[in-house]
Amino acid sequence: MGEQARQLSRERVLEAAVGIADAHGLGALTMRSLAAELNAKPMSLYHYIRNKDELLDALVDRVFAEIELPEVGGDWRAEVRRRSVSARTVLARHPWALALVETRTNPGPATLRHHDAMLGVLRAGGFSLPMTAHAYAIVDAYVFGFVLQEASLPFDSADSANAVADSIMEGFASGDYPHLVEFATQHVQQPGYHFGGQFEFGLDLILDALAVHHGASHPSSIRPENGVPQPPGRSR
Repeated sequence: MGEQARQLSRERVLEAAVGIADAHGLGALTMRSLAAELNAKPMSLYHYIRNKDELLDALVDRVFAEIELPEVGGDWRAEVRRRSVSARTVLARHPWALALVETRTNPGPATLRHHDAMLGVLRAGGFSLPMTAHAYAIVDAYVFGFVLQEASLPFDSADSANAVADSIMEGFASGDYPHLVEFATQHVQQPGYHFGGQFEFGLDLILDALAVHHGASHPSSIRPENGVPQPPGRSR
């Protein structure tokens, strides 16, 4: 155990903490369970993490570090889309993080870089400060909400979705709930159905709406010399 303790580092402690949370949920993560995972004494962890709050802050920062940073100065729509797809992937990999990302009050450097980049992309794309606030809030509400809904579903594959649908429809009398039956049999139970496939469609709807609103509020996006409309968010 002494040799293991001497090999501890902050990175190893955080990696083990993420592993426990991924496997068993945030409720299973304690300083004692973390020490057991590392084959170390609980007190030895305090050389790297001062307390549970600091541990949770650091875990949130690790999650944000996994999300692709949007590139400030790039096409705002493409950059926000790429970041949102990445955020959904990362949060689905660490579903426990949803309960933490909006509650911590001591953001780490990766978290701050992430928020700064998102704000920078929107501002560089020509969004006003109020519209930047609207866009960021709407996009994240969709991303976080979708991940939460996806994690709460009683199935995680096409086969299990079919089984759930069959189980529900067994209690239907003939002719009851025709639209639910149609939806289940002609959509959910068809080959290739996957709930997660709805994510990018919905994201594009939101980005399309933001682009339309953004363009309508920026009449200067039409070049005066030739009257050719320019894509919203591009440099003018």
